[in-house]
Amino acid sequence: MRLVVVASALGTMFEWYDFFVYGTLAGIIGSHFFPAGNETVSLLIALATFGVGFGMRPIGAALFGVLGDRLGRKYTFLATVVLMGGSTAAIGLLPTYATIGIAAPAILVLLRIGQGLALGGEYGGAAVYVAEYAPAHRRGLYTSFIHAGVAGGFLLSLAVVLAANAYVAPAAWTEWGWRLPFLFSTVLLAVSLWVRMLLHESPVFRTMQAEGRVAGNPLRESFDSRAKALRILAVLGVAAGMTVLFYSAQIQSLYFLQNTVRIADTPARLIVGLAAASSMIWYVLFGWLSDHVGRKPPIVVGYVLAILCIFPLHRQMAEDGNPVLAAARARAPVIVTGSDCRYDPFASHGQATPCARILDSLSKRGVAYTKASAAPGVPPSVTIGGHPVLALDDASLASALAGAGYPPDKVVPDYGAAIRVALAIMGLALFSGMTFGPLAAWLVELFPARVRYTSLSIPYNVGTGYFGGFLPFIVQYAVARTGDPFAGLWYVVAVAILSLIVSAATLPETAGRELE
Repeated sequence: MRLVVVASALGTMFEWYDFFVYGTLAGIIGSHFFPAGNETVSLLIALATFGVGFGMRPIGAALFGVLGDRLGRKYTFLATVVLMGGSTAAIGLLPTYATIGIAAPAILVLLRIGQGLALGGEYGGAAVYVAEYAPAHRRGLYTSFIHAGVAGGFLLSLAVVLAANAYVAPAAWTEWGWRLPFLFSTVLLAVSLWVRMLLHESPVFRTMQAEGRVAGNPLRESFDSRAKALRILAVLGVAAGMTVLFYSAQIQSLYFLQNTVRIADTPARLIVGLAAASSMIWYVLFGWLSDHVGRKPPIVVGYVLAILCIFPLHRQMAEDGNPVLAAARARAPVIVTGSDCRYDPFASHGQATPCARILDSLSKRGVAYTKASAAPGVPPSVTIGGHPVLALDDASLASALAGAGYPPDKVVPDYGAAIRVALAIMGLALFSGMTFGPLAAWLVELFPARVRYTSLSIPYNVGTGYFGGFLPFIVQYAVARTGDPFAGLWYVVAVAILSLIVSAATLPETAGRELE
């Protein structure tokens, strides 16, 4: 049992490292593969490509789920780790846009598709494999280590990026050093293969093989009744909320610190890494607790707390992480007035109107603003703290912002402020642990052995892939379009409310259920 848990958790951690290292380096990847002359636009395109990997997860779930239910659990998630490791290493070797032009982002998208397919098959395989070995009264505890492995993968990606960044000079890091974390994936791939080759097939699948009860068409059997289809739909709803909370506490909190709070990249990664390390404890704690109090109570309570606290915690992060910027926003709010302020973050040839060009200038600096309407034909205007800005060119706006107290550069918070920001992210991680920790055991216990891999993987990966995978892009896009640094959080709250309703009203309690 110890080998099963360690091997599955390590493999999950290494696969998620491969996936997360792209998100951790999205900013520099955007500049090399999606050059747009605007850091915000490059980041948005890189995040959209990050989401492409998640968008492929349901297809990977169906593909590897069928293989897992027909051919076995062990060799299926051996295949997923090879596909993931190979795709990640290839990104580290891929020429940039400056070298091969449009082929560079095209190939990058294909490699992200390969990563997404692999990740779609990984979670279901690991969860089913561990759960089918575990005794019923400890299934929540043992499967929670898989979720700790997911957080561990993010933490490892931060650690490797920080180590590589410290090892090479700043100029070399920008030019080629960013490739090192991707190439490090080859080491993790070798370790993953060695550890997983030590495992045997799960006892449940061996029994099904011996008795000739392996599913002939797991995909069709997963949807062959209305009750099964409704249960799969409910799992999708629960997985969506769990994932948006997880990414809010991990990936999105990093972007929030770097782009909204304007904390320098290395301190932001250290703060989020500290919080990510604590989250591994929450997953195991609430997985263990679910063996004693049931799967549903921690999940339902976690959603309620997240809905209530998501905005206050982010406001605390903004105020503690960069108090000068927070004070400037409160004391001297920026108001842009115009008749045509249709700002397009993806405009490839500049913004179409003078007002939109002003918003573009503010967006590049991470400055929050409020838009006000004006009569048609009235030229745009800007006020900062009630004082009009006379000239609206880029340099004049920068000078006016500096005069109003807006810091022009990213900051390094002091030790006390960094700890307070980390505590706020730990609060987000706590809610993620409450909803994520018991989830694997709950999902495995919902479905019969013949189609367990497929039935679990598809709704989980649809929920996590589409609702969670595009969360960083949706949040950053909402901020860029509205000028409100907290606008994207409404997406998190809306999905969490949906998942709270689904988990509380439709899914049964399964703790202690024996797996046939």
